[in-house]
Parts: sequence; structure tokens; C-alpha cells
Amino acid sequence: MLEQLNPQPQDKILQLIAMYREDPRANKIDLGVGVYKDATGLTPVMRAVKAAEKQLWETETTKTYTGLAGEPAYNAAMIEMILGAGFAERAASVATPGGTGAIRQALELIKLASPKAKVWLSNPTWPNHPSIIKYLGMQMAEYRYFDAETRGIDFEGLMQDLANVTAGDAVLLHGCCHNPTGANLNADQWAQVAALLLAKGAIPFVDLAYQGFGDGLEKDAAATRMIAATFPEVLIAASCSKNFGIYRERTGILIGLGEASRKAVTQGNLNFLNRQNYSFPPDHGARLVTMILQDDALRADWKAELEEVRQNMLGLRKSLADALRLATNSDRFDFVASHRGMFSRLGLTEAQVNLLRDEHGIYMVGDSRINIAGLNAKTVPILAAAIAKVAS
Repeated sequence: MLEQLNPQPQDKILQLIAMYREDPRANKIDLGVGVYKDATGLTPVMRAVKAAEKQLWETETTKTYTGLAGEPAYNAAMIEMILGAGFAERAASVATPGGTGAIRQALELIKLASPKAKVWLSNPTWPNHPSIIKYLGMQMAEYRYFDAETRGIDFEGLMQDLANVTAGDAVLLHGCCHNPTGANLNADQWAQVAALLLAKGAIPFVDLAYQGFGDGLEKDAAATRMIAATFPEVLIAASCSKNFGIYRERTGILIGLGEASRKAVTQGNLNFLNRQNYSFPPDHGARLVTMILQDDALRADWKAELEEVRQNMLGLRKSLADALRLATNSDRFDFVASHRGMFSRLGLTEAQVNLLRDEHGIYMVGDSRINIAGLNAKTVPILAAAIAKVAS
């Protein structure tokens, strides 16, 4: 049987990570992998997470299975953090192995409920979105999102494309900190998108991987909350990898909002899908998140450190935009300061990206997406000078 398998295409980001590791140059810079790093290049364990782990180590008495949907306290705490009060009666939910697990289970749920439903994705989007959809054999379409000239939103194109959505289609929306571009819809644009999709009878499917990394914990949830309050049915896939810094613990959640009278049926189907896939979700990260969100002191310290992380990225954005303006003697890269989250797409060609890697030891994804959090005060001017050289 195994001899019948064909090679699968390699993940470009994982390939980039391998190339970076094999590069012997001491001054190399990694802007490809999507994890937060501090000024020393470390992805730190947050203070509240360490404190919660210590408490858990001292008090935990069993490692037996959790429920199919995860621990109810975790699900409730996450629903409140993401949506605020007032949604519990409508919200079915399951804990998942990270945000990727939530995305996969959401797509499985769509396929189970409506096998012919089409899933709409922004162009560009996170590469795993189309990869999973194709693997599941689902219909897929794209809507324009990023303007390559302005490095902002192609809102006219976006609205024109979403006008082709039909009733029952699912439209995947990045709740904040768009990956890979860093360009976000403003409040008025969100309202127009919601009105169009509501009129079309579409199902919003929100990917919320970076809450707290853009404009703050509450503001980053504003669009998702507006969508939840507007639509009768919404799917929300959220991750704790970034905002709690627990990447390897694989902690996520899928929330299915619908009519309160249908909550039990939706919950039963979510439980069923978990059982088919991995049975019981991982619990360690979820329990830490629950402890932090339920303890006033831990929650306050976590929010304070998360704000430090966010402000650091905003500072790096401004520093890079300023350095690029100086190095290129133009405002071509000013958009970097207005983008939000970890990523920005710089608008460089693949050839220029390759030159940055080969001649300067600077690693970024081929479409010129960079991880802002991979920079520090020392490397910002180095990157700016290298970009100016290859882009001249």
C-alpha cells in the first residue's frame, strides 16, 4: 500500500525554516516563521502562564480524559473573552488542537451540514485555508482583498466579488490582523461587508488567530462581535497560540452560533466531529487559559504583558517604516506603520526576496510577507538598508 503514495508538496514556510537553520551566517535574520519573538529572539513563556503552570503542578490530581468538547469552564471563558456577555445561549463550542484544529473542524461541520456549500477566501489568505478545503474536496472561491499598489484593502474589488456569494455559502473572514497582509478592514467597511453577506444569506466564518495583537484585546474582537450580533448563524475559530504564547500546547476553540433552540443539535454534531477526529481535545493549555481568565490577578498580569507585546510590535512597525523612508528616500513603505498584527506584505518581487536571502541572510516568505516580531532595534536598520539595495 505505502508504495502507492505520491510525494506531497512541501510547505513553503517549513522549507524556509529549514533553510534558515542550515544557513551558517551569524548575522542571518528570520522574518518567516509566524511566532512572536522578544528583542533577544526568544519566544518567551508569559508570566501568567508560568504562574498558572506552577499552580496546576501543585494542585492537579489526575490526567484522565476531559470531555469530548473540552472542559466547560474553558469553553465558557473563551466565549466570554471573544464575544463578551449575552451569547452563551446561542453558542455551541468545542476545544480544538490549536486554531488549525478549529479551522478543520469548522470546515468539517460545513461539509456535514451542507456538502455542496462553497467556501469563500480572501486573496491572499493563510495557505492552510485553501489547503484544507481542497483536501476535504469542498467547493472554493476567492474574493479580492489586498491592493498590491497601495498595500491596503481593495475594497471595491472585495465588494464586487462578494456580490457573487449565494445563500448558504460560507465566507471566511479574518477577524483582525489579516494574515499575510496585515491590512485590516475599518469599522465602516466591516459594516458594509456584513450588510452584503446578510442580504445574500451567507454564513460568516471568522478566523480569529490574533486577538490582542492588533489594536487591543477588546478592539480586535469588535468586528467578530458585530458579526455575531448581526447574523443568525456564525462560525468562529479562535487560537490561544499567539495571545497566550502557548504555541506548542495546541489550544483553540470552535464556536458555532445559531438559534438557541438548535444549540443542542449543533453541540452534538461538534462532539461527533471531535470523536471522529481526535476524540478528546488536549487540556493542558486550555486549563492554563481557564485559570488565567478566571483569576483576577493572573488575568490582569496576562493582559498587561499582552499589551507590552502589542506595543512592541507597533514600535517595530513605526521604526521600520521610518528606517525605510530614510533608506529609500520615499514614502513607498509607510504602510508598514498602519498595518496591524505580526505580518505585513512588503510588495517585493520573488527575485528581490531571493536576493535578500542569498546576499543578506534575510529570510521572508516568497510573497514578501514578513513577521514584524522577528525584528529588533538592531536588525530594523539592517533590513531597511538591504531592502533599499535590492528594490532600487
